Amino acid sequence: MLGTQVRPADVVEIRLAGPGDEERVRSFLCGLSLATATSRFFAGMTRPSPSVLRSLLLLDARRDVLLAVLPGTDTVIGHAMSFHAAPGSPVEIAVVVADEWQGLGYGSRLVGTLLGRAAARGARTVGMDVLGDNRRVLAMIRRRWPQATTRVASGTVEIETSF
Repeated sequence: MLGTQVRPADVVEIRLAGPGDEERVRSFLCGLSLATATSRFFAGMTRPSPSVLRSLLLLDARRDVLLAVLPGTDTVIGHAMSFHAAPGSPVEIAVVVADEWQGLGYGSRLVGTLLGRAAARGARTVGMDVLGDNRRVLAMIRRRWPQATTRVASGTVEIETSF
């Protein structure tokens, strides 16, 4: 967090990614710390390739991509995506927020918006993989979904729950 400046969660706009967002998302990803990039991608990513960027911006009938953007600047401070393979299967989600904006509610807003959109398409359960040492996210999941089932596999925690 930057200093003691308060940044309420409603300061940031949550919107669908669009065709002109590739450079904004590239800049956002390049600004992530190694620890944050590793927590999201399970590997340090210093420079996203064009194919990675395309996959992170792909929207279709089964995929949603949301950005948390500072109004008036188009600066991306968060990225969230979901994939819903088929009716009855969990919607898989992944979220990352810029280091200096973490812990302020933006990740929760991104998750809530993703799940609202997924529910409108018929999804009722959510799945996610979290690195085992990502204590902050695992604690948030326990608070939000105490009924979630977890399974540890190769250093990650696979989580599934209804929403």
